[in-house]
Amino acid sequence: GRGRGRVRLNVGGRVFQTTATTLAAAGRDTMLGAMLDASWNAAAAGDEADYFIDRDPACFAVLLDLLRTGGLHVPPHIPDAVLCREALYYGLLDRVRAARWDDFDGDRLRLAASVPGRAPGDGTAVRPAPDGGCCVAHGGAVRVYNWMLEERRPVYLDHAPVNDAAYLDASTLLVAARERPGRRDGGVAAFSALTGEMRHRFRVAHDRQVRSFTPGALAFDQECSIFASCKGRLNEYGIGVWDGTTGEQTGFFYEPPGCALGDADKLQWLDGTKTLMAATMFPRADSSFISLLDFRDKNVVWSWCDVGTPASLEDKHAVHAIAMEDGRSICVINQSRSKLMSRKKVHAEETCYPKLATHAGQLFASTNDAISVFTGPDHALTSTLRGSDGGAICDFSIGGDRLFALHNEKNVFDVWETPPPPII
Repeated sequence: GRGRGRVRLNVGGRVFQTTATTLAAAGRDTMLGAMLDASWNAAAAGDEADYFIDRDPACFAVLLDLLRTGGLHVPPHIPDAVLCREALYYGLLDRVRAARWDDFDGDRLRLAASVPGRAPGDGTAVRPAPDGGCCVAHGGAVRVYNWMLEERRPVYLDHAPVNDAAYLDASTLLVAARERPGRRDGGVAAFSALTGEMRHRFRVAHDRQVRSFTPGALAFDQECSIFASCKGRLNEYGIGVWDGTTGEQTGFFYEPPGCALGDADKLQWLDGTKTLMAATMFPRADSSFISLLDFRDKNVVWSWCDVGTPASLEDKHAVHAIAMEDGRSICVINQSRSKLMSRKKVHAEETCYPKLATHAGQLFASTNDAISVFTGPDHALTSTLRGSDGGAICDFSIGGDRLFALHNEKNVFDVWETPPPPII
């Protein structure tokens, strides 16, 4: 039965012999594992089974060796794209990725790829996809890349500038676009990450009247609620909330006095306290505001503002913030006045402001064209990542086993990965 006996596989005319135990190592949710499941094919219950698979035999040899040995050995004549296509067919893509790259570790990251964009100077955001790909918000478009960093069909917004983008799931992309003067074309919409087609537009109603608005930042909670900072035409400022499953609006947190929510350019859901961090930072606002919001009772549970900071800090506004993974502290980074040195010439003062991210206990901070990695309880500087010569980093993000860094000057994004440990 399952897990014993020999199996003969004719793959594209080439015969392979292996054991049911080797194929079962692929897992029941893969095609090869399902072949051995008696409920799927009664022939698997015997001592010997015979199968024909009309696929690439050279790639199958690599994947079978991966199941036998746990190691990935790819001959030079097999392109990465072909191997990954075949691995996806058999349900082994995650196994291939795990063999090629280790768990994410900021101190061991290596530059794996630099992907050129279309035009310089208009990059807004780079966001990781659940499948290991990413999207890049650039002017009035969002460019979408799969795990192989092959470009899919982009999302076009008819020149409405994009403020933020995020993956709701592997096939759904959320886009927040600004309204243009005299046009009611802003808002939040869901698009297919595969075809670029719009699936749903998220409406905001005040007093049962649907109103136009400009969204700033996007965030999600664990229950698939969608949050967006909203700036309405009639001072209807605050945070809108929608049900990510039905697309219906479920609430609106109106901006209280002295708490700039509608302009927030960073939202982050804190699952431990069931609160949303909303940060409105320089240069979007003259002063920087950070608030923790409890949507259950529409309460601001904590807030901070840099108004009244010491004179020595007046020219160093807080430009980005992130809640740490312990949920008990928030890290803030100030504007950097340093100039970017490149090719022995001094560029004009950079307009790309520093950004922050956390992952697996490490803190990451971009400054000019590099990303610093801080590790341990005291957040000591342990690594510096410098990638392509694309100019200052305007945004970066971490998802799964990759770090993506978007360089504004040449609209290039770098992809960083953690190599596997050496085999001793």
